[in-house]
Amino acid sequence: MPPAIPFNRPTRTGREPAHVRALLEGEKSLQEGDYARRCTTWLAQRLGAGKIFLTTSCTHALEMSALLAGIEPGDEIILPSFAFTSTANAFALRGAALRFVDIRPDTLNLDERLVAQAITPRTKAICALHYGGIACDMDALADLAKAHKLLVIEDAAHAILSTYKGRALGTLGALGCFSFHESKNLHCGEGGALLVNQSSYIEPAEIIRDKGTNRGRFIRGQVDKYTWMALGSSYTPSELCSAFLLGQLEGSDEVIADRLASWQRYHDGLRGLVSRERVELPVVPPDCEHNGHLFYVKTANLDERNRLLAFLAERGTAATFHYVPLHSAEAGRKYGRFVGEDRYTTRESQRQLRLPLWHAMGAERVDRVLSQIEDFYR
Repeated sequence: MPPAIPFNRPTRTGREPAHVRALLEGEKSLQEGDYARRCTTWLAQRLGAGKIFLTTSCTHALEMSALLAGIEPGDEIILPSFAFTSTANAFALRGAALRFVDIRPDTLNLDERLVAQAITPRTKAICALHYGGIACDMDALADLAKAHKLLVIEDAAHAILSTYKGRALGTLGALGCFSFHESKNLHCGEGGALLVNQSSYIEPAEIIRDKGTNRGRFIRGQVDKYTWMALGSSYTPSELCSAFLLGQLEGSDEVIADRLASWQRYHDGLRGLVSRERVELPVVPPDCEHNGHLFYVKTANLDERNRLLAFLAERGTAATFHYVPLHSAEAGRKYGRFVGEDRYTTRESQRQLRLPLWHAMGAERVDRVLSQIEDFYR
């Protein structure tokens, strides 16, 4: 029997069926075409981005970033351990050594103050994951990258339409990666996008995405045949995915406003428990505007977190925790190491409990969850 309040429901704006139906009733190819162009045009205009390539997932956008960055065995990548496996896999697949840095306890993002100590002559890039759609300190990371001639790659999987000092996340590093997985604010079931913000990477990105060929130049009539130019793979989504995604993008303002309303209702409703020092809540720094992607509470410790999870589950509410720190996993120990002291990564990951949050969840369901949490602490 499904939970009375599920953890997530994939967003539906109501605009998707018309686009999918128009595509299927037409005579155009189901490979990348007009709907993909309309999606990339929409994203470029809203994000103020350079060049955008739709991909089959954010995982693949990250893998393209690793290829574009020229990652080779022996190179090093700095990233948070509190991250999804795709963030690490993309670089480990190219032979890079992963250097995990502790997170900030307020935002759960990479602690920019600790990055310098992880930089060595072999460091190639910094991967900045914007957890929950709340930005890393991008000014500090940009200064470090400039001083040490490093790339900044943004893992903006959570961060569609979030900003840092008025600029869209995903547009601040050399490369930015988005997810359109069905667990995200906007989706096409499974999809992603690579934002190329440095012009020298545009043509190589097109080649990588076209299975390592110069097919794009051939289609534009710039060469008389296309051939294998570099390493690449099949990273291009179908037109069906793009048609569905366009309907999501067109309804994005409504979706994000609705999610932000639920996020704020959680935040306001838990202030009493905060004042009694029973839980801690997400922190949004003044320079950041987020997109309501997720909401969590932090309990006193792991035992309390697990008891609260069980308490909610017994009452039909599906809550969960997020990442098990990568450096503690078998693959993390094989492909990387933690630099410095793990003051917060493990502790905060064990205290964190994510609450249900989805488009059209509604105030009544949010209030039921709040009531259950109050009952637990009472």
